[in-house]
Amino acid sequence: METTLDILDIMRRLPHRYPFLLIDRIIRIVPGESIVALKNVTMNEPFFQGHFPSQPVMPGVLIVEAMAQAGGVLASESRAAEQPGAIIYFMGMDQVRFRRPVVPGDQLFLEARVLKMRSKVAKMAGRALVNDKLVAEAELMASFGDSAESV
Repeated sequence: METTLDILDIMRRLPHRYPFLLIDRIIRIVPGESIVALKNVTMNEPFFQGHFPSQPVMPGVLIVEAMAQAGGVLASESRAAEQPGAIIYFMGMDQVRFRRPVVPGDQLFLEARVLKMRSKVAKMAGRALVNDKLVAEAELMASFGDSAESV
């Protein structure tokens, strides 16, 4: 079933909070298959103070983290019945490529699709786009921890 999620729904699924919650909305999610999330990139992001003051560019590592957070929501929704409340840990990335800079005013669309889903590990293909142009891509791995209540 395809659905959308707002920021409060995202915060119920991810432990991240400001300034490290890097997705604003889930535009589409099909559990077990794919997700499209949105990050509105604004000049008041704390990382722009130092990266770079005269020419602000979103750090690539944060673009990958945003992709991973979208993938975390996808993994959470995909495993909700079997592992309700499980924490999703980002455990690896491969084939990371950066294609274009992301700057204030951009809308960063984050896509992830499931490549493999096992009981304790998920592997996803992630892409980040601005204006339908690829800015970054990566294969992302995540593991399922214990439920958030038991940690």
